[in-house]
Amino acid sequence: MALNYIWAGFFIISLLVALVKNIFFHDTLIFETLVQGMFDSAKVGFEISLALTGIMTLFLGILKIGEKAGAIRFLARIIGPFFNKLFPGVPHDHPAHGQMIMNFSANLLGLDNAATPFGLKAMESLQELNPAATKDTATDAQIMFLVLHTSGLTLIPISIMTYRAAMGAADPSDVFIPLIIATYATTMASLLLVGFRQKINFMDFTIIKWLGGITLFIIAVLFYLKTLTKEEIEVFSKVYSNLILLIIIVGFIAGGLWKKVNIFDSFIEGAKEGFQVAVRIIPYLVAMLVGISALRNCGALDAITDSLAYVIGLFGADTEFVKALPVALMKPLSGSGARGLLIELMENEGADSFPARVASIFQGSADTTFYIVALYFGSVGVSKIRYAIQYGLLADLIGVIAGIFIGYFFFA
Repeated sequence: MALNYIWAGFFIISLLVALVKNIFFHDTLIFETLVQGMFDSAKVGFEISLALTGIMTLFLGILKIGEKAGAIRFLARIIGPFFNKLFPGVPHDHPAHGQMIMNFSANLLGLDNAATPFGLKAMESLQELNPAATKDTATDAQIMFLVLHTSGLTLIPISIMTYRAAMGAADPSDVFIPLIIATYATTMASLLLVGFRQKINFMDFTIIKWLGGITLFIIAVLFYLKTLTKEEIEVFSKVYSNLILLIIIVGFIAGGLWKKVNIFDSFIEGAKEGFQVAVRIIPYLVAMLVGISALRNCGALDAITDSLAYVIGLFGADTEFVKALPVALMKPLSGSGARGLLIELMENEGADSFPARVASIFQGSADTTFYIVALYFGSVGVSKIRYAIQYGLLADLIGVIAGIFIGYFFFA
């Protein structure tokens, strides 16, 4: 499904719902709410792009030093055997391999500000491999990278525990293990769904070895973190996540000096690229956020959750989890919107209520699919996204279903 149809659908659905509210329910403020929401979202989109500018210039400047020093090629050689299987269209030792692993590593550590520049640079490198005749069409490698990115695999979800602590949860970290299981399920679903679509051989020994190793590593870290208190987990996250990032920055600079690279000029060269990327994404980001705002403010999302609760109730199933579904439905559209819904739910139901805990799992087990599609594909001028959104949303759906079962298993 082309992105233009999805984007147009946001506005058409919003207008139809608003007309129904105005004509049949005499809601005289609905059109004002929609228009004001779109204006506010356009402003937010521009502000986000400006906020990204400094971060982009910093990290792409550092990344340029790493490229010239050979650090990215070194990472590519390490991860190459695995990534060559997942991304067969990307040549061996291509810089995109190293850039993608930098992006995934930053996401794993919860370093969103670092992950975005690395991810955008990786998408740009993948776009260089896109044939000139199809520059506006997403490649298999770009789709695999983007869908894996939208799965939001995070090892230490400190932000969710912080929200719960702020809202008075008795044990803010009690969602930690359930959340890791859910986000791992979403990531594996993303990998398998797109992999089968692209006819990747998952029986290959290299893939089995890497996926098995990653799984064992996550299990080992979980067992270790399970022995820590909430305060100790927070310290662990703050110290080691930022320490690893600092080591990468200093390592790139030291490597540049060792290789006799002009590190300052290289930084400036990369920083200029970061500024250009930040400016280039503004129209794509504003367009997507405005469409999402219209869909949210017209009440379409509330109508969907109410309908789901009714249908589920007809089968005699427990509907308590339905109160958490607005967070799940909002997350692919807007991370800040989903966060607002989560906080609102904790205020109304209590931070330790079952719906609030399930919503916390939803919030941390996936990323903002539409936002990422607009940001990453928009940054390289790709408009024909093929099956990226469908598979990204399907993986999100699997994550939501897993989150519901996990929530009932741990907290019901």
